Amino acid sequence: MTSQEFVVEDTIQHSARQFARTTLVSFGQLTSALRMPPSFIIAGAQRCATTSLFRMLSRHPQVRQPTLNKGIHFFDTAERFSRGASFYAGHFPLRLPWNDRRISGEASPYYLFHPLAMQRIAQTAPQAQVIVLLRDPVERAFSAYKQEKGRGFETLGFEEALASEEERLTGEEAKIIADPEYQSFAHQHFGYVARGHYTYQLERANKALAPGKLTVLDADAFFNPGLEGWDALLGQIGLDPWRPQEIIRSNARPGDPMPEHLRASLEAEFHGENSQLSEYLGFIPSWLK
Repeated sequence: MTSQEFVVEDTIQHSARQFARTTLVSFGQLTSALRMPPSFIIAGAQRCATTSLFRMLSRHPQVRQPTLNKGIHFFDTAERFSRGASFYAGHFPLRLPWNDRRISGEASPYYLFHPLAMQRIAQTAPQAQVIVLLRDPVERAFSAYKQEKGRGFETLGFEEALASEEERLTGEEAKIIADPEYQSFAHQHFGYVARGHYTYQLERANKALAPGKLTVLDADAFFNPGLEGWDALLGQIGLDPWRPQEIIRSNARPGDPMPEHLRASLEAEFHGENSQLSEYLGFIPSWLK
């Protein structure tokens, strides 16, 4: 096959995939009233094992996955949210007979950090249990940087990216709140430190959601050999007791270790936040033990 033929074939395949996707979305929206609403929404935090948890829950015999992707990004994307609740509902499986107890859910880790997502969830999917996983914010920051770098969204070195974060993010949250149609690339992709300030994000989520609708998990403590908290989580989202055959840890980002002087700087940055978080949660997170 010549290079020109390869390009033509690749273009045709891409067009076919796009057509199939558009058709599925359109059909889903037309049949939205027949779709099962999400029972759980994994809302963040980014790079805190959200994909791992979704994949483990998806293996439960009572769980059915969304029709296209695990992350629908309805509540954090202006264009998608503007298409209405039927567009969101159309991404979930068709309801089965009334005596079938299977459920569905999704995982979009930008929801926690997006300033409008939680109140949108409360309005559109009030039945859903919102699940948030947390990890050491220092490790999370570096992991997020490696992801953005690997995806081609970040062009700066880690130290320069940290130094540029305040300038990149200044005013972006206010713009999102003021203009629901505004989409901030910087807010979504460059919040390496900001996303690790968990306490105010959890306070915002608790304020928006109905009592008892937010579950917060310490990712490193949760993904231990005993899966502490697993059975309680299943009960919260309406699933029968069940154990996965293996603990899944997905999307690890290999690469050079974090420079020690940057680690020390981030540890100092998060010192006060970690104290606030411990008080807010009522327990000491695993990364502080």
